[in-house]
Amino acid sequence: MHHLKFWLKISLLNLCIVAFLGVLMRYKIGFEFPYFEQKNLQHSHYNFAFSGWISHTLITLMVHYLQTKIASFNGKTYKAILIANLICSYGLLISFIIPKSDLFSIIFSTLSIFVSYVFCYQYIKDLKQLDNDYLAKKWFKAALLFNVLSSFGSFYLAYMMISKNIIQDVYLSSVYFYLHFQYNGWFFFACMGLFYGFLNLRKSDHPFFETFFTLFTVACIPAYFLSTLWLDLPLWLYIITTLAAFIQLIIWFKFLSVLTKTREGFLENYPLRYILVFVGLALSIKLALQLGSTLPTVSQLAFGFRPIVIAYLHLVLLAVISLFLLFYIYTSHLILITKKIKFGLILFSTGVLLNEIILAIQGIASFSYTPIPYANELLFITALILFLGIGITTYYSLKKVAVV
Repeated sequence: MHHLKFWLKISLLNLCIVAFLGVLMRYKIGFEFPYFEQKNLQHSHYNFAFSGWISHTLITLMVHYLQTKIASFNGKTYKAILIANLICSYGLLISFIIPKSDLFSIIFSTLSIFVSYVFCYQYIKDLKQLDNDYLAKKWFKAALLFNVLSSFGSFYLAYMMISKNIIQDVYLSSVYFYLHFQYNGWFFFACMGLFYGFLNLRKSDHPFFETFFTLFTVACIPAYFLSTLWLDLPLWLYIITTLAAFIQLIIWFKFLSVLTKTREGFLENYPLRYILVFVGLALSIKLALQLGSTLPTVSQLAFGFRPIVIAYLHLVLLAVISLFLLFYIYTSHLILITKKIKFGLILFSTGVLLNEIILAIQGIASFSYTPIPYANELLFITALILFLGIGITTYYSLKKVAVV
């Protein structure tokens, strides 16, 4: 695919928009700001983060991976897919902010789903040209199928909104279905595919590299019910769900053990290795929290307090997915690293860490209904740090993008 640098510039600019919306929402919570509805900003923020930042970046990087493996690669179809996805993303960004524009948000959401279907079909078709020894191929295929699966939750939500027959438990279950197969399916599996491709992990390197994929994929489906533990699940389903969470945690640590033995000292080669270590730590915490949430008392507390839910979502989307994508882009030399870009990335990573710490403290304190003084002001400051960090990174990256 030609003009990779152009699509990566857009990725970074879109992340800046996501961060700016985060600042705006935090300002509204802590201070007076009469413009825009908070709920509308939230919908715009997370929908654009999903489509305009993460999905756009994943598509770009996945297509680039194909380009490096296929000699006769033709990227014209993918260029059209990227353009269509961006149109839908900006449509979602604007339509969710503007009051009483539900129809347009539904239209852009639906079109965005159909664009993802086209990408899924075309990419899986092109993946067939790759040797099966490349395990990244399996992760990418599963990621795309989970993306399609997540859309069923969106369609059911749209059906309930149109028919005005909204049952609260079913509504929330549909929302969590979409979210789970987006960030635990599409986002995570695509990132793992990029990581496998980055380290060139193959079947022939170690049998566990494929076993890890197989077990994680199988466990991902029942792991959805971790998001619905507030429902009265049958005992057999609760046991399967708990087992899925346990398997994912155990095999993750086994994977790290095998990886460090087969790729001894691999981290020493990368200038941004601290980001990858941070991502690995965040993912370990995330998987441990998943397993912990199967305890009924913990589950009731977690789902009952908003700061806990927000902290968890940001742990996945910022500390794991977003930081990994930034690590991949810069460590793969798709964008040249300068001291100023590195400073911006350090600042952004610091903002992610501070954001998680404050949200975690706020969430734990809410168990005993203890208010944290200046929590909203501190979260506003961390939102500013995130925006400033990615702003600096983006500004200097636009000047220093490598020609690929």
